[in-house]
Amino acid sequence: MSGQSVYIIADNVFAPLGKTTAENFANLKQNLSGVKQHQHSTQAYFAALFDDDSFADDPNYTKFESLAIVSINEALNQSGLDLSDEKTVLIISSTKGNVSLLETGKNTPELQQRIALSASAKLIAEHFGFVNEPVIISNACVSGVMAIIAGMRLIKSGQYENAVIVGADVISEFVLSGFRSFQALSPEVCRPFDKSRDGLNLGEGAGTIILSSNQEYSGNIKVLGGGISNDANHISGPSRTGKELAYAIEQSLKDANLSAGDIDFISAHGTATVYNDEMEANAISLSGLESVPLNSLKGYYGHTLGAAGLIESIISLQSMKEDIFFPTPGFEEQGVTRPVNVSAQPVRLSAKNILKTASGFGGCNAAVVFGK
Repeated sequence: MSGQSVYIIADNVFAPLGKTTAENFANLKQNLSGVKQHQHSTQAYFAALFDDDSFADDPNYTKFESLAIVSINEALNQSGLDLSDEKTVLIISSTKGNVSLLETGKNTPELQQRIALSASAKLIAEHFGFVNEPVIISNACVSGVMAIIAGMRLIKSGQYENAVIVGADVISEFVLSGFRSFQALSPEVCRPFDKSRDGLNLGEGAGTIILSSNQEYSGNIKVLGGGISNDANHISGPSRTGKELAYAIEQSLKDANLSAGDIDFISAHGTATVYNDEMEANAISLSGLESVPLNSLKGYYGHTLGAAGLIESIISLQSMKEDIFFPTPGFEEQGVTRPVNVSAQPVRLSAKNILKTASGFGGCNAAVVFGK
């Protein structure tokens, strides 16, 4: 990799909590949450879902595609990028994409083609006039963080100068029943890292980050480094040791030319499932970061799957700009065997470097470092 710096030049969070990054951040300051109780057949569950799908009224696009388009559009309006430039790439992160089409349509070859992420990517790219073939990242719940790392690496390699990175997912019957079958859903608002945690809340939303190597943005926050690993442990259960996520964290620090002592805050994956939080605490401790303050934003947004890494990174970047990091909703009492410094209250902090972690089904792990 070259020494090329990668700057963050624009972003957007489009979620039930707000339609812009600023709106989301203002609502978080008011301690508002998008997670609410919903009813599905006879069972109640908690999730962050859109009340109104008015953004998805174009019949040419599905709700998933509309969500991505709205978020990209908002970020592009800040950036002034020329999308016909061959040095600009679109990267799309999603876990489930259009899988909900299987619930409403007959399983034909045409449907199989329409449901493919490549079909969505082509439609989104054509909508904006991107000239390059879009890159798709779909690797369970690390997809969003991986997409940021992929964008950074494509720019550092010199292949591109700009990367528009969007993550989006919607909650469908398929997704809901899948997590329910794992007995992974909490019957209340989730409690990351807490002693009484009992599962996650789902969420839908989109996040967009635009990266550039253009020196005119040299005063902006940078993507400094990233690391990815796989523990090859189990199709749904994470490694119990946390060594593999720790490896991804250490690789991200090495890539950023930093040490553990340089990290001021951690935006954790923190799903509030028993095994994820235990494994993540192990990894953070193994990496020498156990005293660094951290939060999980899942109690505000739910688990937004392929959008989570982007939405949570963007909120953390805004926290770096405004010197306030949000608490972890639901956290009261330490519930992991290797204690970590979970923020139960807002933290006033001037952070120079922050770490974002993610883990997902299939044993995938990722970590990315942002710095001023």
